[in-house]
Amino acid sequence: MQSKESNKTIFISNNIFSEINGLKHQDGRNILIFGSPTVAHSLMEHNLIDEYWLFVNPILLGQGIPLFARIKEKITLKPLNIKVFPCGVTGMHYTLNK
Repeated sequence: MQSKESNKTIFISNNIFSEINGLKHQDGRNILIFGSPTVAHSLMEHNLIDEYWLFVNPILLGQGIPLFARIKEKITLKPLNIKVFPCGVTGMHYTLNK
């Protein structure tokens, strides 16, 4: 693991699946993945995501990396909070519906 600690933040760049899996089994708070569809795909495939924070920007680009491209089975989510910001961005917070 190549990591750097800064104010209780750990940056992981290698062995992401095993590092996240290890962190999930330790005492502590939340693990946040921001702006990395490749990492999110891997964590979704291994059922390591407990909550989803999705932000929809009011811009159509016509291409990009699909966030849910590698999902093989249906994942049911329970909405916790939905907020529309003054700039037009919609923020949606979901948890797994267990």
